[in-house]
Amino acid sequence: MTILLWFKRDLRVQDHPALSHAAALSAETGAAVLPVCIVEPAYWRLPDTSARQWGFTAECLAGLRKALARLGLPLAIRVGDAVEELAVLSKAHGATRLVSHEETGNGWTYARDRRVAAWAREAGLPWDELGQSGVVRRLASRDGWAGRRERWLRQPRLAPPGGLPTPGGVEPGRLPSAADLGLAPDPCPGRQAGGRAEAERLLESFLAERGRTYRKDMSSPLTGERACSRLSPHLALGTLSVREAHQAALARKQAAQGRRDGWAGALASFASRLAWRDHFMQKLEDQPDIEHACLHPAYEGLRPAEPEPARLAAWQRGETGLPFVDACMRYLAATGWLNFRMRSMLMAVASYHLWLDWRATGPHLARLFTDYEPGIHWSQVQMQSGTTGMNTVRIYNPVKQGHDQDPSGAFIRAWVPELSEVPDRYLQEPWLWEGAGRLLGRAYPAPLVDVKAAAKAASAKVWGVRKGAAFRAEADRIVTRHASRKEAGVPMRFRRDPEPRPPQRTPDQLKLDL
Repeated sequence: MTILLWFKRDLRVQDHPALSHAAALSAETGAAVLPVCIVEPAYWRLPDTSARQWGFTAECLAGLRKALARLGLPLAIRVGDAVEELAVLSKAHGATRLVSHEETGNGWTYARDRRVAAWAREAGLPWDELGQSGVVRRLASRDGWAGRRERWLRQPRLAPPGGLPTPGGVEPGRLPSAADLGLAPDPCPGRQAGGRAEAERLLESFLAERGRTYRKDMSSPLTGERACSRLSPHLALGTLSVREAHQAALARKQAAQGRRDGWAGALASFASRLAWRDHFMQKLEDQPDIEHACLHPAYEGLRPAEPEPARLAAWQRGETGLPFVDACMRYLAATGWLNFRMRSMLMAVASYHLWLDWRATGPHLARLFTDYEPGIHWSQVQMQSGTTGMNTVRIYNPVKQGHDQDPSGAFIRAWVPELSEVPDRYLQEPWLWEGAGRLLGRAYPAPLVDVKAAAKAASAKVWGVRKGAAFRAEADRIVTRHASRKEAGVPMRFRRDPEPRPPQRTPDQLKLDL
């Protein structure tokens, strides 16, 4: 008898509900436990995946294999279709049960899990899926969700079990390379390193030193790189659990009570963003089609389904002629990470100023994000494109954002060296410089759009949809289903997702500042 323990995006042994459940079943039945990870080439051919993501994942898997070995367990890595590989392993080792975590992934992984479920039913193999965050499968209503999540966060973290029996004759399998998976070259020199050890190092340094100015410094790409926790890819791949991060931050906050050094506020903001992370993931869990369809259907067809190729390509390359936008895109391409406000700006500029459909631009950002988390990504892509029907239209002024978040121009000069001769006074708007004629359209492109005129036109179109009783009725339904609630010891009241405000109060981000 063998229990197949299927690792997907939960690559750790600490605080791992599925592993603990498998251990309990093993103690009860005497069954061996076989940890399995299936690398699926079809997944890595999707438009929202990339070689940088695989590089991070491979490092996490290498760390997981070592951690399991310390528990006396192998990690069987297989490359192929999940159903086919699970079937082979099940037959070879006499599997009596399949155990995994509940994954809130993209549409492809959702369809794959449905195929696995169908195979398991036909094979007579029970499949136990365990939650590992505040996200709840088959949630009937958002009423009480926050309290339910809070109770889960307060539960003790689960220790890695030891002494588990494992089947003999397990071929461990090797980790494929990006080339083995057919992934295109994806240079990302500043990519974060994967693995549990790196997650622990980041958490420790954030709570001990880096996070003190989190609340103040998170909004600028200059300061956010250090002040943000940088845990987002580790939470996405599960080398660290949300509960571990929450409880560590809570303990640090309690230790900082009464001090006037900024720590208490910073850690409160961090904890709130962990909550917003689960909140947005719950939206995709409740309505998987928001990856492909506008949350409010009235916005379907608002923008051209086929994006204007030149504009899309210029935005992707960081060659829009808007210096701060281009600097942010180039930084993201080189590092795989960007702070929340700048992610929001990139999406908003694409959707409003360039009038590109979010289904054309969202996959590009997903590929660039090492920390790509579908539940957060698609909810926020739509929020920043104005297609939810439940959020005020927020059109970022990229020139103002440059002045606010890069006042010295250091970030632009680092990432857009073509502007080296432009005086500081004109760096955010080089087209106003008297020497622009010898620069724009040659070393650096002229702006694709007039910022103010494009924003005004986009605002009129988006707000123009928001008229009539039918729109409002559908918006109210969306609010009922997806909006956050606030508990105060009385029945919860509905509230629309908060709008972008000063950083300490807003979830205005694509990656929630983590």
